[in-house]
Amino acid sequence: MTTMFFHGGTVWTGGDAGAGPGVATGADPAAPSERALLVRDGVIVAVGTDAEHAASGADLVVDLGGGFLMPSFGDGHAHPLFGGMEDEGPDIRSADSVAGIVAAVRRYADEHPDEEWITGASYDGSLAEDGLFDARWLDDAVADRPVVLRAWDYHTVWCNSRALELAGIDAGTPEPELGEIPRRADGTPLGTLREWGAVDLVSAVMPPRSLEQGLRALERAGRYYLDRGVTWVQDAWVEPADVDVYVAAAESGRLPLRCNLALYADPRRFAAQLPGMVAARDRVVATGSPLLTANTVKFFADGVVENETGALLEPYCSGLHSHGMSVWGAERLAEAVRAADAAGFQVHIHAIGDAAVRQALDAIEQAVAANGPRDRRPVIAHAQLVDDADLDRFAALGVIANMQPLWAQLDALMNVLTVPRLGQERSDRQYRMQSIARSGATLAFGSDWPVSSGDPRDGLAVAASRRNDDGEPAGGWTPHEIVPMHAALAAYTTAVAHQAFAEQGTAPWGRIVPGASADLVHLARDPREVDPHDLPVIEIRQTYLRGIPRRSSERSVALHP
Repeated sequence: MTTMFFHGGTVWTGGDAGAGPGVATGADPAAPSERALLVRDGVIVAVGTDAEHAASGADLVVDLGGGFLMPSFGDGHAHPLFGGMEDEGPDIRSADSVAGIVAAVRRYADEHPDEEWITGASYDGSLAEDGLFDARWLDDAVADRPVVLRAWDYHTVWCNSRALELAGIDAGTPEPELGEIPRRADGTPLGTLREWGAVDLVSAVMPPRSLEQGLRALERAGRYYLDRGVTWVQDAWVEPADVDVYVAAAESGRLPLRCNLALYADPRRFAAQLPGMVAARDRVVATGSPLLTANTVKFFADGVVENETGALLEPYCSGLHSHGMSVWGAERLAEAVRAADAAGFQVHIHAIGDAAVRQALDAIEQAVAANGPRDRRPVIAHAQLVDDADLDRFAALGVIANMQPLWAQLDALMNVLTVPRLGQERSDRQYRMQSIARSGATLAFGSDWPVSSGDPRDGLAVAASRRNDDGEPAGGWTPHEIVPMHAALAAYTTAVAHQAFAEQGTAPWGRIVPGASADLVHLARDPREVDPHDLPVIEIRQTYLRGIPRRSSERSVALHP
């Protein structure tokens, strides 16, 4: 039996663990903080003066050094295998020009002459006009082998001519269902492929990732997260081969942190998928791992604004795709959501545009009506645009809004690709985080890593300021949507734990209370007492998972961003 006593700093116990407004707004910012914590065998046994009175004979005494101990962060929407795989190919994430990407690919190809396919992720889609990249640019680096690169949004790939040839994509290839092949004036494919239907054409001829590659990627992702204070992550896009990776990791002791798998629902074959999803859930349960669950099904209601595939109630300014792309259509989405809900799964719906958000809410409402009351905690991820008429429906339906606070800033992606497509008035109604929280809905945070940084400090900084890295605009972009720091902390901890059904375990996590698992993060400073701009540089001194220190001795790892 091992006992740990923490003292000498602030112990923030977390927000209200219940659903609804308590989760959305977090703990009372005026509530007193505790000064001590006692943990025995990975479980919290006492807090505050009770911990001090029972601390004699502790095996390990941790002096917080004036720092801040809090529940560890959760990431309510991310793609850890994608993130971990980014180190398996050329380093294109750091490139700030098309020429830089091409040079990185050329260098990698020269260093790996035996690799039949050059694959990598992820490049900045704003580096080319309208996000359109030409195959011939990559041909200058590698012409004799296929090259396939993913964009930051993970909805787009850029191929060289050899990859297009092997995939059979040419001037005569029809536009695929649920995808787009941008073309030159003569009808030949440009080299950029958008959304699943198009991307799948090249994915189908690529060699599969090996199990060992997947395990390495998962371990890298674990190091990345644990070094940033995160101990639970929702993998929001899991296919059958990914289940194999997670099960193998759990069975071999290589699973680095808590994970829940959201099994990807493909509208082209969902009816055949559902029995396999149930079987995958059973496989995960059979591992007996306390760190792994597979309780969720992931739906895409639309694409992304940057590709003009996000589904909008009013058309895009350019009119290129008019109202965007509805992946399922309202009726089919509702039918599939009802089926997944009836099978006992939590539904997790990607919805970027306001039309997609409405479809997602409608589908959840119909599932509730058809399947009856239960504790389902459905999730709508991103919710970049929410119409006024739909704001109150999140709370009414018990829907968790899992939003990505880092995106709520005027960065290059917003200014170059998003605002021109939406127009100013609609752009200024994006990421209505505080409005959703005020409505009484549960607001939880996620990163969508590796689409954007998986470091909660980066997301917290923007949530609490609506300013970019340069501190602009001074008062914050759409400042009425700023989330107070105490509520932002709750959205990255207690609310994510609520999303994860964390309280249903034998040792729940997400709050610092007796009986909870000691999933903790030790920060050098109290984030409530610093300017949000300084949050990303607050030192994370240690991360604890079930009371075990898990942060690596290195200050950083080679993952991006």
